[in-house]
Amino acid sequence: MSSSFVRLWLPVFGWAALIFALSSVPDLGTGLGGWDLVLRKVAHTTEYAVLGTLLVRATGRGGIAFALGALYAVSDEVHQTLVPGRMGAPLDVVIDTVGVACGVVLYQTIRTRRLA
Repeated sequence: MSSSFVRLWLPVFGWAALIFALSSVPDLGTGLGGWDLVLRKVAHTTEYAVLGTLLVRATGRGGIAFALGALYAVSDEVHQTLVPGRMGAPLDVVIDTVGVACGVVLYQTIRTRRLA
């Protein structure tokens, strides 16, 4: 296995594993009432923005990174339907995919400015 493959893809696999582990926890509620929902959705967006950033860094292509991130979001929600106390939600796929898009765009914007 080449060092560039490890350098580029190990963070992607590690981050995806962290998302999977968090999705395996039956209840991630904060106990903050209405703020709980907001905090969880912001967390979803942020964790998938990181995934999008790592994917575009690894693939070098925004479209492929976006598609892989969106597919992972779908698989994550399907996984949550199998976890007692959790449920998969189509809205969460949308929120996660928005996060992926934000990460891809942010990475590409920063990279473009560095090269200019």
